[in-house]
Amino acid sequence: MVTERPFLITHELSFIFEGRLHVLEDVSLTIAAGAFVALVGPSGVGKSTLLRLLGGLLPATGGEALLQGQPPHLHGSPIGIVFQRDGLMPWRTVWDNVALPLELQGVQKGEGNGRIQAVLDLVGLSDFIHSYPAQLSGGMAQRVSIARALVHEPALLLLDEPFGALDALTRERMGQELLRIWEAMPVTVFMVTHSIMEAVLLADEVMVMNGEPAAGKPARITARIPISLPRPRHLHMQATADFQQHAAAVRQAIAGV
Repeated sequence: MVTERPFLITHELSFIFEGRLHVLEDVSLTIAAGAFVALVGPSGVGKSTLLRLLGGLLPATGGEALLQGQPPHLHGSPIGIVFQRDGLMPWRTVWDNVALPLELQGVQKGEGNGRIQAVLDLVGLSDFIHSYPAQLSGGMAQRVSIARALVHEPALLLLDEPFGALDALTRERMGQELLRIWEAMPVTVFMVTHSIMEAVLLADEVMVMNGEPAAGKPARITARIPISLPRPRHLHMQATADFQQHAAAVRQAIAGV
């Protein structure tokens, strides 16, 4: 699934918040097309800030991010983004929430029906197209958010703690669902998570960010750990020695050992 050509590149990327808080410094990385990359690190280190820079939602203070050779906000293809909160519009049905990105692109009503139906089939919500967000469980609502992020066929999917608000069992199930969706639809995934176990189970590579911006230590990528576990991945792998070794390597990198 992964190709060798860099798809997403950052070079000495930095970000200063409101001209005084140096959040990120000299973040340089490359991500191949089709990869699933997870970013972990301490709370408040700047992981979500980096994700927003990659998505073109924030302007970099220094350096650059390039998506297939273009700045993300100028890239011709859409970027899908899913946050921790589902962000669904409560007055719109599941179908209409998923249709929103197509409406914003100027796609005429009805022309995108095939794409809407396809992503709802993919996330397993075809029987809930007329439901409203208040009628959905937390996991179902996040599946709607993922469908909405995929309906305009992005090349890049950014996930910012998408399962952080879910209970442990639902979170595990959603991780497996995400892998199934990723395997079914070619897309490059960059996921921010606080869970080391989740990162190791899902990703091809785990990046570790360290720093303490509030104390004057801007964050950087301090480790990149390839995950050599075979695919498809399953929850039972977490009990294997190979999985535990990968998790220990990530944990040590976060601790700076």
